Amino acid sequence: MSPSPSPSPRGRHVALLVVGLCWTAVLFDGLDMFVYGSVLPHMLATKALGITPGQAGDLGSYATFGMLVGALAAGTVADRVGRKTLMVACVTLFSLASGICALSGSVAVFGLGRTLAGVGLGGLLPTAISMVSDYARGGRGALTIGALMTAHHAGGILSAYVAKWLVEPVGWRSAFWVCVIPLLFVPVLIKALPESLSFLLARGRTEQARALATRYGVELPARPASKAPADRRRWDTLLNLFRGGEWIQTLLYWLASFGGLLLVYGVATWLPTLMRDEGYNLGSALTFVVLFNLGGIVGMLVAGRASDRFGAPRISAVWFALTAAGVFLLSVRMPLGVTFLVVFLTGVFLNSAQTMIYATVSIRSTPDNRATAVGWTSGMGRFGAVFGPWLGGRLLAAGNGDWGFTAFALAGVASMVFIGLAALRTPRRAARDETPRPVVAAG
Repeated sequence: MSPSPSPSPRGRHVALLVVGLCWTAVLFDGLDMFVYGSVLPHMLATKALGITPGQAGDLGSYATFGMLVGALAAGTVADRVGRKTLMVACVTLFSLASGICALSGSVAVFGLGRTLAGVGLGGLLPTAISMVSDYARGGRGALTIGALMTAHHAGGILSAYVAKWLVEPVGWRSAFWVCVIPLLFVPVLIKALPESLSFLLARGRTEQARALATRYGVELPARPASKAPADRRRWDTLLNLFRGGEWIQTLLYWLASFGGLLLVYGVATWLPTLMRDEGYNLGSALTFVVLFNLGGIVGMLVAGRASDRFGAPRISAVWFALTAAGVFLLSVRMPLGVTFLVVFLTGVFLNSAQTMIYATVSIRSTPDNRATAVGWTSGMGRFGAVFGPWLGGRLLAAGNGDWGFTAFALAGVASMVFIGLAALRTPRRAARDETPRPVVAAG
């Protein structure tokens, strides 16, 4: 049976509900992720906890290492315990970890807090992407994911204002106390967020999935063909990424994600500090964070719409090329107004370029394999996310801050090449997904 040409009003309602709840969770994710970069110039200036530029880079990498662990585990854990349960656990973890940072009295304890926060942050994003993909209306997968990712950059904007309003008068710890507030959102997630239908079907909980689909007026996805035991299914979902010619496509996605996340987290961690090193005051440096993330919001919406029309890998390749040009220009001293414009446009292209890699993987994956495919693509990219903040810290500690933007621009060029090669290939999963997916009628 083909999917209904137009979803029921209840189906539209649950799609908005899922996207809204996931959007709010990712907003808190973005706040927690960007807050460190926003308060870092103040921490370095006041020598908080005795921190040095080299240690600051290491601390940024601790968080992204935690994200690597969380992202790698996300797909497998979500396929075992459910995407809703994992989202609740991730929000709880990174909120409590921010409390550890706020209470820390040493670099080591602060680093522990950032590492644990990173695990929660890394697990949340691919899980949220998989959730909204499950409930997205037909033909709008990339746009829905792009809309979700605007929350990440709204959180980045919020982090800059938290730093502006609280850090100078109250101290850097206040910013991390703000990041504990998402704990209040956990009961809302538990009560209101529905479980993934494809997860329920994959676990053999067909009646529960059918009841949920009937309640919300949505179609059930096709049942997974595999009847293998759960442990074998989990390994099969990973091995399917490499079977036949799929291994080439998988490696291209992973390499593109490595360069993209090196660029994203390198710039996110060091943008305020590098711009201050270029001679801008702290207020202007934090304004760059706001503009960068405003650009990210615009870019997500534009890239999502363009990707649904022209293909996510093609848009991602073009966006990475434009990102590399913008990041390189930031190493050139320009009038303040021009610099503001370049930072905004760089935000437009950089953040959505990486997200369209996830959109490509999600759309080209089968429903029962989606969480693992997105999770491992994100997880492999996290190696770049670990390397980016560390690299920026080492360059700054050596007095070569000017080279930071150049290094990040080269990462953008590399990702452009890898995702561009992926755009030239049509994996067999994609060929299958271009035809209407069979569904089981809810009833």
